[in-house]
Amino acid sequence: MASLQFDLIGVGSPIMDLLAHVDDAFLAAHVAGAKGGMVLVDDADIAGLVARTGGQVARQTGGSSANATLAAVRLGLRASFLGKLGSDVTGEEYYESFVAAGCDGSRFKRALAPNGRCLSLVTPDGQRTLRTHLGAAMLLDPAEISPADFQGARHAHIEGYLLFNPALANQVIRSARAAGCTLSIDLASFEVVNAARDWIFGQLREGVDIVFANEDEARALFRRDDPYESFARELAGFGGVAAVKLGKDGAWIARGRELHRIKPVRAERVVDTTGAGDAWAAGFLYGHLRGAALATAGAVASILGAETVQHLGAAIPEARWPGVRAAVGAVLAA
Repeated sequence: MASLQFDLIGVGSPIMDLLAHVDDAFLAAHVAGAKGGMVLVDDADIAGLVARTGGQVARQTGGSSANATLAAVRLGLRASFLGKLGSDVTGEEYYESFVAAGCDGSRFKRALAPNGRCLSLVTPDGQRTLRTHLGAAMLLDPAEISPADFQGARHAHIEGYLLFNPALANQVIRSARAAGCTLSIDLASFEVVNAARDWIFGQLREGVDIVFANEDEARALFRRDDPYESFARELAGFGGVAAVKLGKDGAWIARGRELHRIKPVRAERVVDTTGAGDAWAAGFLYGHLRGAALATAGAVASILGAETVQHLGAAIPEARWPGVRAAVGAVLAA
């Protein structure tokens, strides 16, 4: 492991997040689909929704795997990222922000197209409803991916949104395995699970080292209501680590005969749940890749998840990171 260049390589869509506070009446009037979900739209749809909010939106680098990768870098992992940026100002802004945060940017690919954008509509309960235009990210072609993209990386973390393009997801996973990476997949949303359920089970049978799912995703995968610890055990039955995230109620983590109930860290306030699951995955990966026990890695994950929901967007503000790192260090030292 000493010769590896990166602890982690994230794989997914480098999307610029647009964040807006709205109420439930706004969702009912202007947004089709279930509250709390993610739906792919075109750029004109996003522009129309932004206009209806009055144009008061914040901007942050986003994308599920990218959020997790950046948070892991902030904790101290060495990381790179594989995804396709646009050739516009948004794409360049995304790249510069990513590199400034301390992540390697050499494995980004580029397209002569606008960068992807995601509008996150945040309601007063902190829930976020996502409308995404993948832009340049959707132009990443399987032929562009090879084991060389993963050389020097120990672990590849793949976002579920990639599963909307099964050919690309297959090539990414084949290439990561060929390069010797261990793998984690975050199932990302119940819409992803509904669209790619057979694919997910196929990959689990082939071997995935870590799978992350929240309660909605677990129910969609197994198509039944059960205690969440049962879902964790069943997912772990495929041979890897399973983490079933329960938001403010913590999580269940299973591997083999191990089963751990992870207590939540209570947030002082909930502003926005955008990226909380990504931050949770980042904390778990940080602890796990440093050799921590599953329950300890889960405790680290809970710290990051609880911190993220207290701020607008997926990024923890710079001023909060010293306290976060101190809390994580205390958990790992205990």
